[in-house]
Amino acid sequence: MADSDEHGALSKAFSGLGVDEKTLITILGKWHPEQRKTFRKGSRDFFIEDERQFERWSDRHVTQLRNEFLRIKEAIVLWTMHPWERDARLLKESLNKLGSAQYNILIEVACTRSSDELLGARKAYHSLFHRSIEEDVAFHVHGPDQKLLIALVSSYRYEGPKVSEELAKTEAKAISSAIKEGDSELLIRVMSTRSIIHLNHVYKYYKEINGKDLDEDVEGDLLKESIQCLCIPATYFTKILGESLKCDADEPSKDAVTRVIVTRADHDMKQIKEEYSEKYGGSLANKIEDVANGSYKDFLLTLIARGD
Repeated sequence: MADSDEHGALSKAFSGLGVDEKTLITILGKWHPEQRKTFRKGSRDFFIEDERQFERWSDRHVTQLRNEFLRIKEAIVLWTMHPWERDARLLKESLNKLGSAQYNILIEVACTRSSDELLGARKAYHSLFHRSIEEDVAFHVHGPDQKLLIALVSSYRYEGPKVSEELAKTEAKAISSAIKEGDSELLIRVMSTRSIIHLNHVYKYYKEINGKDLDEDVEGDLLKESIQCLCIPATYFTKILGESLKCDADEPSKDAVTRVIVTRADHDMKQIKEEYSEKYGGSLANKIEDVANGSYKDFLLTLIARGD
């Protein structure tokens, strides 16, 4: 008969991000039918008593477990893809799943890729889906968010070191006035055309003028998050990971763990880990140890260690 320690180990293996394959194989592989029946009867979090008097998985947990088994596959597939294809497929998936939470993917690709990387993603999107990103954004996104997202995904920024301090100061003042009047047109134009180094100067001068960060003063989550992703990406990704690694995170939020770690592992993971530690008072690696399981956990820990 399976003992309570094995039941507890199985429950833990089924819980969190990913599944603990080794524990499942070790325990379930040796159990006889009566032991499996005892586990089903004693695990009301996972199984319910059917009206025909047998224990069955709850529909919610069947869906959840399918998602958890797929996490390691998804992470490995994304990691091995050409970055252009990966971004194109992430963008398509986000547009097929309507809802503001999915727009984070568009923001991340548009705001953190180099000009050539974003152009490459657009080329891959053409090749894979026979449409343009801009066309699909216009079709799926409506209202004021549409203009912002089309402008961002269409951008091809200057990436050299030169920046005009005077122009940055002038634009910071003009944006400040426009925001007070409830007008975001100028801000969107600057966000979608200026270099990242120029935007960082505008961000700095805006705070000097107003005593508050630019993203604190604007209305709308999408606009706030776009500014953060452009000007303070480590802060943005830390916030995304913090929400994603909560015990009660919803499925789109959980999916962001894979996406963020895979796409940032070769770029700014060191800064993200430092920001995470400062904000949450513990390391990102320790948090993943706590909430993730099995091969998925091991792969995530391997990727974030690349930033050391």
